[in-house]
Amino acid sequence: MRNFSIAIHGGAGTLVKGLMTTELEAEYKAALKQALDKGYHVLETGGSALDAVETAVKSLEDTPLFNAGKGAVFTAEGTHEMDACIMDGKTRNAGAVSLVTGIKNPVSLARDVMDNSYHVFLAGEGAMQFAKGRGYTIESPEYFYDEIRYQQWQGIKDSETFQLDHSVKKDGKFGTVGAVACDQDGNIAAATSTGGMTNKKWGRVGDSPMVGAGNYANNKTCAISCTGSGEFFIRGVVAYDVASLMEHKNMSLKAASEEVIHKRILEIGGDGGLIAVDANGNIAMPFNTEGMYRGFKTSQGEETVLIYK
Repeated sequence: MRNFSIAIHGGAGTLVKGLMTTELEAEYKAALKQALDKGYHVLETGGSALDAVETAVKSLEDTPLFNAGKGAVFTAEGTHEMDACIMDGKTRNAGAVSLVTGIKNPVSLARDVMDNSYHVFLAGEGAMQFAKGRGYTIESPEYFYDEIRYQQWQGIKDSETFQLDHSVKKDGKFGTVGAVACDQDGNIAAATSTGGMTNKKWGRVGDSPMVGAGNYANNKTCAISCTGSGEFFIRGVVAYDVASLMEHKNMSLKAASEEVIHKRILEIGGDGGLIAVDANGNIAMPFNTEGMYRGFKTSQGEETVLIYK
């Protein structure tokens, strides 16, 4: 049997260590472990990498601790606009949604776009029409309300400031979520979901739903889910950049991932991190911030959940 593995993240940049209580750290780690275990169970029972990453990301979307799904941050209008992407490394099929509201699990809607439409990327009102046509329940704004998120928004509301999910300001470090996996058949997949940035305006879209920027999967190279300063990850086409280094320079997963996060993205002023897996089940999780909510589990019996360096 081939090696199989899964890695997840809950955002790069974390609560500054002094602000992280023991209780809160335990909550984050428990939420990460639960998502990891759910995704790993899919792989362990012979399921696909695609199903594993969707399952893990849904688990992270269902907790208010992370900036995705239930924990999505507030926009300048006081609403929640969510983005997600999923990609299959075997076929290179992908699905993505952006600027959706009221959707409990945006990653599943992205999967539906991939499986049940002729398109890759649906946004805004059109994505919502598609969701309604597929029978999705549109949750009320109360479902997404979180007091910490609300206070985070109140602090910068009516200003020209926006706040990245991992910025140092205040203690508002809440992240994009993602998962990458390699299954028993050697197929890989990636999924990413986010609520974007607090106080965002004008229908701003980050890297998370963009194939090649924040999310990518190709059996020949790797599956990647990114988290960080989205504008820079878009300009650096980060997820695809890692795959390109592997394909054209024959770099290993670890070397390519580190080259992009510790050198190439920093050169244009970006910060953040990524999780990556290749078709042999190898995992890389580089980041250039103080921390990154992350974890991985392999069929070799390795398992870890970490927050800081």
